[in-house]
Amino acid sequence: MADDAFFFRSRRGLPVELQEAQAWIEGIARGYGLEFCETVFEMCDWEEINMLAAYGGFPTRYPHWRWGMDYIQMDKGYEYGLQKIYEMVINTRPAYAYLLDNNTLMDQKLVMAHVYGHVDFFTNNAWFQHTNRRMLDQMANHATRVRRHIDAQGQEEVETYIDMCLSLENLIDPYLPHIRRERSESEREKEQVRQASGFSKMPAKQYMDKYINPPEFLEAQRQRQQERLEQQARFPEEPVRDVLGFLLKHGRMRPWMSDVLSIIRDEAYYFAPQGQTKIMNEGWASYWHTTMMTRDILSDSEVVDYADHHSGTVAMRPGQLNPYKLGIELYRHIEERWNKGRFGKDWADCEDVATRRDWDTGAGLGRQKIFEVRRTHNDVTFIDQFLTEDFVREQGLFTTEYDKTAGHFVVDSRQFADVKQRLLLMLATRGNPRIAVTDANHANRGELELTHDHEGVDLQLEWAQLALGNVARIWGRAAHLVSRLDDKPVVLHHDGDHFEIEKPAGKAAKKPEGRP
Repeated sequence: MADDAFFFRSRRGLPVELQEAQAWIEGIARGYGLEFCETVFEMCDWEEINMLAAYGGFPTRYPHWRWGMDYIQMDKGYEYGLQKIYEMVINTRPAYAYLLDNNTLMDQKLVMAHVYGHVDFFTNNAWFQHTNRRMLDQMANHATRVRRHIDAQGQEEVETYIDMCLSLENLIDPYLPHIRRERSESEREKEQVRQASGFSKMPAKQYMDKYINPPEFLEAQRQRQQERLEQQARFPEEPVRDVLGFLLKHGRMRPWMSDVLSIIRDEAYYFAPQGQTKIMNEGWASYWHTTMMTRDILSDSEVVDYADHHSGTVAMRPGQLNPYKLGIELYRHIEERWNKGRFGKDWADCEDVATRRDWDTGAGLGRQKIFEVRRTHNDVTFIDQFLTEDFVREQGLFTTEYDKTAGHFVVDSRQFADVKQRLLLMLATRGNPRIAVTDANHANRGELELTHDHEGVDLQLEWAQLALGNVARIWGRAAHLVSRLDDKPVVLHHDGDHFEIEKPAGKAAKKPEGRP
């Protein structure tokens, strides 16, 4: 593969035939109202596109063994006919898209239409507005900085430290770019002055005072004042979900370690919106490639091949949720509802099955509505607001549970509420535990306390042990994680060398197996 986390390739532009197709498809996309920045298409052979995919779409990344591992996995998948990357697009300005050179002409046109859908989504969706559009240059800068640290510290030491940071890269707050979590220093000072003056009574004349300020009210005020003082004495004052940011700001580490951790954190925040909008993004691109291909682009001789390739993209496999399929069908469902006026109070109040089935006010607002949805929502709000009981029934969605007796998964429920709850839980966490820093001076020893927001799913102890140990090593002192196992409270402890589980009875037991 590439040497030192970058590879050399001559940039190959499009042949004349594809240049003409690109200009034509770009005009069609803009005619439908898509808005996107300049998009640069480049041709790649299968080895090059696998290399780019291993690097997350970027031609240069910091040196690390993971890129080679990812490349080998993709290379073997292509060689054995298990997978094929038709295209890849990255969220930069201009946007870069890579086409596989052995695709058919029909495939290349489909991919271009799909790419323009993605770039429109990157450009207009609110959850991408804070991403670095010059990330192509930033990734190269990150690579240079890491190589400089390798030259000074040695490859093994730096790579080991990168491994530690990568084990924690999901401990960020994906909503942080959109919400101000911390108060400014001036706000803290004002709060301290206000609290130092004690609580105040409601203004009242003397003869009305016992009615305006009754004893229970004054007691409640005293308790609130005490809680504020106790909270102010804690550090941090509020739980901090951006664990990497907290370690970066307050951890005990050498300058080069701090720089490497900041690189891992920056890249984690760059990729976070893509995880938050996977269903919407792929659904939007699929909706538009389907619309443009079937209405404007396909020739008669290409219809069968297109139908075959598109059906493979949106096929639902057993036990898996296909974001392409769910996304495109939900956009179509929204478009149909707003075209037929199936929204608002009258629609919600209607309980007659026949009337609802034939409901069509001719509103014609479907296309306008899906553009509005594309601009403001992420996957969680998309599902929460627009998933309907009719949609779940039409698409045949259901939840599954593992049957230990049978040894395989079985259908658990087809109820709308159960399906929606399962989807929202899956999308809200994306498989990652919600963990926040709750005390940076645990037991008054400068140790770090983390709290797991348990949502019905226990932590995987092997991974918790590894991650907590790395938190302790980066923090410089022991780390503790408050959680639940088997519906009982536990506290996991790691001092960087030894791991223990404190059970409800207060007895600590070493983990019998696992990594240090």
